[in-house]
Order: sequence, then C-alpha cells, then structure tokens
Amino acid sequence: MSKSRAGEAYDLIAANVRGVIRGKPEVVRLAVAALFAEGHLLIEDVPGLGKTTLARCLARSIGGKWSRIQFTPDLLPGDITGVTVYHQKDEKFAFHPGGVFSNIVVADEINRGTPKTQAALLEVMAERRVTVDAVGHEVPQPFLVVATQNPIEMEGTYRLPEAQLDRFLMRISVGYPDLQSEVMVIMGDCAGVSADDLSPVVDIPMLLDAIAEVRAGHLDQAVCEYAARITAATRGHSAVRFGASPRGSIALVRAAQAIAATESRQFVTPDDIKDVAVPVLAHRLVLTPEAEMNQRGAAGIVAEVLASVPAPAMNHAGR
Repeated sequence: MSKSRAGEAYDLIAANVRGVIRGKPEVVRLAVAALFAEGHLLIEDVPGLGKTTLARCLARSIGGKWSRIQFTPDLLPGDITGVTVYHQKDEKFAFHPGGVFSNIVVADEINRGTPKTQAALLEVMAERRVTVDAVGHEVPQPFLVVATQNPIEMEGTYRLPEAQLDRFLMRISVGYPDLQSEVMVIMGDCAGVSADDLSPVVDIPMLLDAIAEVRAGHLDQAVCEYAARITAATRGHSAVRFGASPRGSIALVRAAQAIAATESRQFVTPDDIKDVAVPVLAHRLVLTPEAEMNQRGAAGIVAEVLASVPAPAMNHAGR
C-alpha cells in the first residue's frame, strides 16, 4: 500500500522522535496521532521518565513556531495569554502576546501552576483564541498544547479541574523503559544526544495537509455508533460518578481517525477505537468515592467497558 501524505509525515516525525525517545514506539505513535488530530496532549508520569523530552521532541520536529511555558506557582495568567500595555510615547495601548502564540506550546509541569493560571488556557484550548481586555486574538494554526504533569498526589501541585482535563484529546504515560532501552538512553545522554539536536522534518503546510487528510478519513456510521456506545457505557458504570460527555465521543473518533492515518489508511476500524479508548477516555471519568477508596483506576474501568460493548463487524475497507 502506498503511503498517504499523513503516513509520510508520521514516518518522518516518529523516526525523528524515536532517535531520542528510546523503546517507546506506541507512546510516540499516540503522541503524533494527537498532533494529526489537532488535539491537545497531556503527558503524565513520575519525574525522570522523559515527559518534557517527548514534548520538546514533538515541537522540534515541526517547522512552525513553538514555545515553552514553565508552570510555577508564581506564573501569572498574563504570561500565558499576553497583556495590553499603554505606550506613553505613542499614546496608545498595544497588545503584547503571551506564550500561547505558537503552533506548539509546551506547558511544562502544568499542575505546578495555580488554578487561576491554569484557567488562562481554557479559552485558547477550546477556541484557538484568547480574549484580553475584551479583545479577541487568534493564535497561529495549527495550534496544539503539549502539557506535562507529575502525579497529582505529589507535593507542590494543583490538581487540574475536570473542565480542563476534558480539553485534552489524550492523556498518556511514558512509563519505565526496558533494560536495553534504558542503556541506550544512558549512552545517548552521555554522548550529548538530546531534543535540542533535532531538526524539523515536517513543515507547517505538510502538517496541515496531514490534518486535513485525517479529517477527510471515511467514517462508517457503525464505527460512530460503537464510539457512542462506549462513552454511554462509561456513564452507566457503577464505579463512575460522571462519565465521558459527547465531547469524549468526538475525541474518540478523531483520535481513531489519526491512528488510522499513521498507517496510511483512509478508514477507521473498531480496533482503532479500541487502541485509543484508554488515553482518550480515562482522564474524562470522575469516579465514585467508593471506587477511589478501593483504588480502582479509570484505565481499568475503560478496559471493562470495552469488554462489555460488542464491536461491529467490518470488512477490510472499514464498511
């Protein structure tokens, strides 16, 4: 099968990122899929596993503008959105853009910012624009937030509210590497190999073509019904207080379209839905107090839902 435009872009970006992120092909695949779906990505894991490195590798692989915002307790909302400043010499107000005015924004350790500062991202993540002093300002297209955070129970962090979590298309974890991959990471670090060494391999027009191709992928009604049944099942699960919303259903299908595009397929299968169900839905579930006390995980609940919802029968063309 010949490579599609999105398939070519995926191969270039994934190979570039894997030069630094060793032994994590599925993590890289999901991260690039979020990029192709033009959805925001949350990378959550304990310190030292390469969350920020992965985010920077993604940003450096694209030929557009990228910026990094280091979230700290003293970071202000205006540092993110920008501020309006009065210039006495010109006798007029001028808008000074903040850190979100880039194609890819790396929001590092996002849960170390205060809730007020975290909320500065709500509008731009949903609408790709910011409003400062009642004036709207569009951010560049495409626009993607790649955020990292340490687990919420660690000291000095502020839990992201559900409304903000829901704006992330996917939440993924890097996880510990196997022995051989860790050895390669050590050798690479000692040799000075880092995300700073990466050069862009895909320009903005090629990325926009890939995004458009993903959006144009064939969607059978049976696949959309399957996604809707899965999200509906999360709402009826006994361990879930609030299940995934219709936005979760849309995210599930969009992410599945992007996963199909990484394989140069123009159609989505039920297996694509299954592949992205946990990273797309787990962070959208609010568990019951009893489930939290029993230390039940949202990922396990999504797996239970997948096992309980029958997948539709599809042919090789996704129909």
